Amino acid sequence: MKSATIQLETLTCPSCMLKIEGAVNNLEGIDKETVKVSFNSSKVKLDFDEEKLSIDDIEGAISKMGYDVIKSKVK
Repeated sequence: MKSATIQLETLTCPSCMLKIEGAVNNLEGIDKETVKVSFNSSKVKLDFDEEKLSIDDIEGAISKMGYDVIKSKVK
């Protein structure tokens, strides 16, 4: 498992946070217990199985919903 922090453009409403959380949780390989989207900091924190998906896959799912990813950090 890898841990990731994804910085997004500023989120404009709490429902954006819920949309992103739902989309990320639908990806195979995400540890659903670890997904946290912060409205105040516009960050997504999560753990994922790098054998099932990559950070690019996660960023792509978020971008596809219309949210801009600024940067990601994976450990």
